[in-house]
Amino acid sequence: MKWVITGGCGFLGSSLIRQLIAEGGNSIRVIDNLSVGTRADLAGVCDFTEVTAPGKIAGTDVELVVGDILDEQLALQVCQGADVIVHFAANTGVGPSVENPRMDCVTNVIGTFNYLEAARHNRVKRFVFASSGAPVGECEPPIHEEKVPHPVSPYGASKLAGEGYCSAYFRTFGIETVALRFGNVYGPGSGHKNSVVAKFIKQAMKGESLEIYGDGSQTRDFIYIDDLVRAVQLAAKTPGVGGEIFQIATSAETSVSELLESMILVFKEKGIAVPQLRYSEARLGDVRRNYSDTSKAKLLMDWGSKVDLHQGLKKTISSFIRN
Repeated sequence: MKWVITGGCGFLGSSLIRQLIAEGGNSIRVIDNLSVGTRADLAGVCDFTEVTAPGKIAGTDVELVVGDILDEQLALQVCQGADVIVHFAANTGVGPSVENPRMDCVTNVIGTFNYLEAARHNRVKRFVFASSGAPVGECEPPIHEEKVPHPVSPYGASKLAGEGYCSAYFRTFGIETVALRFGNVYGPGSGHKNSVVAKFIKQAMKGESLEIYGDGSQTRDFIYIDDLVRAVQLAAKTPGVGGEIFQIATSAETSVSELLESMILVFKEKGIAVPQLRYSEARLGDVRRNYSDTSKAKLLMDWGSKVDLHQGLKKTISSFIRN
């Protein structure tokens, strides 16, 4: 297959590329503005050629195009000859969206629109959109695909807009869009992320106290990167799932306090001093409870998570120590 991966130098993109390279036979073009992921991050998983004037995708090399998803003309060029677009590039997280809602809207809504338009003009068959549980907002979990969305944060609103455009482009233009609502992803290679697992590991390794927003009873659904990558690959290839939304998580509700208990066990195993805990105010836009019902992904894509939290944390913390 010929893949275009936006944000391909980041944690999710580079993890997907590593797996595609291992399989062999794939052509991969990355578009990234290098604001988070770097050339070195991409080089850590594959050899690549940087191109400035992308033509039609050919061969089995990895190409890097440095540019912004807001450049609509570049989007049209980048997607020439693609079989599938995987749209990871985004402003991520509730906090940045609360601080700068306009930037969040422009990046996430217009950036997604540009690559849906590129799919339409280049007749790209499949478009995989990285969404989140945030569009659903505050509700009684588990989250499932039929819950009526009521986003709490600007980030949730911008991802909901992306899901809406995916639905429209499937029903109007026939592009097989698949929106994946990811849980809280963690794993090796997440050193640039400021999500809770990566942040706590980095703080503990520096001997710093761990900052917890609120009282630690808020819950999330933590998914290991290998499970997420497998879901993306299935979303790109499974027949008959165009226009669908899937919850991609573990169907397990874990509080931040429970997450810390598991992490501290691994810290002790690895010889990392048990950190002090520091509590601060709950963040604006955060929901109290969040975990997913993933039965639809099992039914239509034969997907389910395989790595439990403790096993995933051991792999992740070991990778941080090595690096």
